Order: sequence, then structure tokens, then C-alpha cells
Amino acid sequence: MSRDPPPPLASGLTLAILGSIAFSGKAIIVKLAYRYGVDAVTLIMYRMLFALPLFLALTWWSTHRPGLAKKPEPLTRRDWLGVMGLGVTGYYLASFLDFWGLEYITASLERLILYLNPTLVLLLGWLLYRRRISALQAVAMAVSYAGVLLVFGHELGEQGPNAALGALLVFASAISYAIYLVYSGELVKRLGSTRLVGLATTVACVLCIAQFGLLRPLSAAEVAPEVIWLSLLNATLCTFAPVLMVMMAIERIGPGLAAQTGMIGPMSTILMGVFILGEPFNGWIIVGTVLVLSGVFLVTRFGAPKAPAAPIKTGD
Repeated sequence: MSRDPPPPLASGLTLAILGSIAFSGKAIIVKLAYRYGVDAVTLIMYRMLFALPLFLALTWWSTHRPGLAKKPEPLTRRDWLGVMGLGVTGYYLASFLDFWGLEYITASLERLILYLNPTLVLLLGWLLYRRRISALQAVAMAVSYAGVLLVFGHELGEQGPNAALGALLVFASAISYAIYLVYSGELVKRLGSTRLVGLATTVACVLCIAQFGLLRPLSAAEVAPEVIWLSLLNATLCTFAPVLMVMMAIERIGPGLAAQTGMIGPMSTILMGVFILGEPFNGWIIVGTVLVLSGVFLVTRFGAPKAPAAPIKTGD
């Protein structure tokens, strides 16, 4: 007689799966918006403009929610500097570089590159803290990168030199978010994941809006109505909602299982890219995806540094 999984496990897995799929939908929405002639600077401004009130509300709730054992301590100058640094690396740079890269490559390749994040955390741990990388982890990373190179090589032949620029931008986005994960551990312990995410994303929202003000005339804000609606959907369904879902999933099933459940993300992006965007689906993509997922699974399963309890993208 089979037993139903315990409610925390069942709800945690459901939240992790839904959060991963929602995060993956971001690339699809961005690609759809680009069809209306908008650029990355304007598009990310609208996304962050709509997301800003939500993350301000999350920040307020993290310090005023009912049931808190004690009122959180006010932020010190060092805390604020840390929050600003993490906001720049984890959400501003990672998001902008990702949006920019999506101008040149498919959503499928973008998601596979971003999914290399655990391997980048492992490499940064070795470079910064001299943490040992086992032979199995090294092989797993090689398998993952081989999968990305396989898909990239095929796309380079289809898209031309711009594919190299797009892949480089998205890879830089993944590095930026890996830096956030490596350095956020101390602040997560001090401030809590919800408060840190709310504050760091608020910093990123302000920077993206300010970037538009500095680089574009006000007239550039006049975009097609479809861009507004897509940006609103991106800010809510593909940004704020998955942040909450992944955080709640981590509370129920832990960061390791939540990260492994996130493997559904690349697959959902590929399927949505095929059916919504009309992107190609062939043997190169299948083999590359299998290699990336297999390598990342081995890296996270056998000794990768544990990420703090914050959402893993996303690129955002």
C-alpha cells in the first residue's frame, strides 16, 4: 500500500517545481517582448519598475510580520554596504546581462548557460577559499560545459557571430549571480533570506530604473502596449512569485533538494521555447541538455557548496 508523501515534502516539491518553471518563463517573455522593437535597457526598466513595489512590500513584511520572536536589528553601515554589493551583483548585473544576452541567443541556450551556476559557485570556492574540487566534481563540470558547448556550437552555425556575444553576456550573468551566492552567506544568517532578498532586489530595481534615466531619453519609455503587459507578467509571475515559492520550498525541503528539483527549469524553457517562440528542437539540444543536467546533478549531489536560502535562477 503506497503512502502519500508528508505534506511538507509534497508542498515543498510542488513549490520548487512551480518556482523553477516560473523563473524559466522569464526568458520566454523577454524574447516575446523583443519582437516589439524594445531594447534591454528599456525592457528591464519596466520589469523592475513593476517589481519594485512588490519587493518593498516583501522587505516591510520581513520585519513586521506577525509571529516574529523579536524585532530584527537595524542594519549597520557594513550591512548596507553588503546589501548594496549583493544587489548589484546578484540582481542588477545578473539581470541586465541576461536580458542583453537574450537579444542574441535562444531561450534554450540561455537557460542551459544559467544552469551552470552551481559549477561556478564551486569554482569560485576553489579560487577564493581554496576549497578542494574532487575528481568526480571536475568530471561532472566538464560534462556540463561540454553540453553547453555542444548547443552553442550548433547555435553559432545558425545565428552567426552574434550568438557568441549573447552566450558571453549570459555567462557573465551567471558569474555575477554566483558571486552573489558565494558572498551572501553571512548576510543571510544575520538578516534572514526574506529580508536580504527584499533589500537586495530593491537596490537592483532602483539601479535599473536609474540606468534607463541615464542612458535613454524619456521618449524611449513609449513602447507598445504588449511590452507593458509582458513586463507586468514578468515582474509578477516570473520574478516576484518564484522568489516566494523557492524560499518557501527551501524552508520545507532544504536548499539541496530544492536545487535538484530546479532541473525541471531548463526542460520547461526548451519546451516553452519550441511551442511559444518556435525555436528549434533537435538532437543537438537534447544531447546538450542531458549533459548539462547530468553534470550539474553530480556537482550538487556530491559535495557542491551549499547555497544560502535564496532563490537560485536567476538569472534573473
